[in-house]
Amino acid sequence: MTGVMEGVRILEVAEHTFVPAASALLADWGAEVIKIEHVERGDAMRGLASAGVAAVPADVHVLLEHSNRGKRSLGLDLTSAEGRDLLYRLAATSDVFLTNKLPKVRAKLQIDVESIREHNPRIIYVRGTGQGERGPDADRGSYDSLAFWARAGIASGLTRPEYGHVPSPPAPGFGDSIGAMTIAGGIMGALFHRERTGVASIVDVSLLGTGLWAMGQALGLSLVLNMPWEPLPLNAMANPLVGNYLTKDGRWLAFSCLQAGRYWPPMCEVIGRPELAVDPRFADHTALRDNSTEAIALLREAFAERTLEEWRSRLADFVGQWAVVQDTQEVAVDPQSVANGYIQDLETAAGVPFQLAAAPVQFDERPPATRRAPQFNEHGDEILAELGLDWDTVVDLKVRGVVA
Repeated sequence: MTGVMEGVRILEVAEHTFVPAASALLADWGAEVIKIEHVERGDAMRGLASAGVAAVPADVHVLLEHSNRGKRSLGLDLTSAEGRDLLYRLAATSDVFLTNKLPKVRAKLQIDVESIREHNPRIIYVRGTGQGERGPDADRGSYDSLAFWARAGIASGLTRPEYGHVPSPPAPGFGDSIGAMTIAGGIMGALFHRERTGVASIVDVSLLGTGLWAMGQALGLSLVLNMPWEPLPLNAMANPLVGNYLTKDGRWLAFSCLQAGRYWPPMCEVIGRPELAVDPRFADHTALRDNSTEAIALLREAFAERTLEEWRSRLADFVGQWAVVQDTQEVAVDPQSVANGYIQDLETAAGVPFQLAAAPVQFDERPPATRRAPQFNEHGDEILAELGLDWDTVVDLKVRGVVA
């Protein structure tokens, strides 16, 4: 793979997933990322022991690995003048400064735009926030389950009255990872703009804004029709070939054949009911829509007669669009995932093997190679030496708690 970000240095002062995962993507694509961590505890993610429904393994902190792969780590006390001076010296040699600190914290630590650009006017300054840089909630922290999921309308769009509850996000860091991809794209655009014009931009991405973009089509329809977006009732399928069907062994098949009239005859062949293709009730798209209840009932009955593996065989040559509803273990060994390098094999510093999802953008027809996340302050001495500090100075800074 071409390392399209090679030669770019990113200085990160951020924790958790949303913002760090953005520079992790850029590291996969060749950027050098220096991660500044709290001088004593490191990134707060290092202490997270559970993802809500599953414990994080002690020997492989995959949540940390996902959002910090390929970086170098330096523990630094940014509340001290000497710690900030070291940060400023790193900023002077960096292309991008990336942070998720709130406005009041950025001001307190003196890592706001003006403070950083005083040491490097050409640096691209990137802020990842919960609700945006302006407005009454600009200085309030958030998580993807709140700003992206609940506040942006995604949870509401999935909530059905019969559930009696609001669905939770499907995975830890779900909105964070989507938002990180958005930040990474913004950084690449800002770098291109600076290359062409010499002007360094300020880049802002929020979880709320990312959630609104993900809901963009529903939002547009909602506003033009002057009604809130709500999910369709469970049995409101107007097109019998758009929906999910249960197999004999309790698995689900998902179909999205938008041209029902075109795909109905071949579907009838697949289920072994060719006579339904010429049934007047299902003669064309309009007839299928008008008689969707009957068509759906026939399909449900048919799919319940065979197992998933039997349907895989029967659907292999089906011209319509379909997929098996898979879990995370299944998709990891999906032939398409394997063939395209969508799952990467790694090892921790201790040599423990694990796997992660690859960066979703490939350059020159090869998946990006992923490297493990750093241990806390793993590269501290190395980075300080690159700044020209001799060992006696480094030891003195360690003793006084300025560096880890």
